[in-house]
Amino acid sequence: MEFSRIEEILEEFKKGRMVIVLDDKERENEGDLIAPASLVTPQVVNFMAKYGRGLICVPITLRRAKQLGLEPMVEENTSLKGTPYTISVDARHNTSTGISAFDRAETIKVLVDTKAKKEDLARPG
Repeated sequence: MEFSRIEEILEEFKKGRMVIVLDDKERENEGDLIAPASLVTPQVVNFMAKYGRGLICVPITLRRAKQLGLEPMVEENTSLKGTPYTISVDARHNTSTGISAFDRAETIKVLVDTKAKKEDLARPG
């Protein structure tokens, strides 16, 4: 199997496209749909939910998590892979239940908005 170079992936992102990133077969041996948060739309979220069939996650730095008051989901992480999830959140404004593709896209926008504050997110989401 031939894999793309980082430069090629960045070009795909510039075109507004998602890519599939494969992890190590010794970890989960799966593929993740990846898209820049700045390009996420309800249509992108819907595609991820429909065809990815897993959690829709937003990777953030520890610094960003602290800025938004996002604490670890559990004190003692005993999951098989030790994935460091934070408590789930929803955007507090311009959303309804948080589950729709529109609401999820709105939450992603808030998470990456440098002006967003802790108060812009509802917990749990």
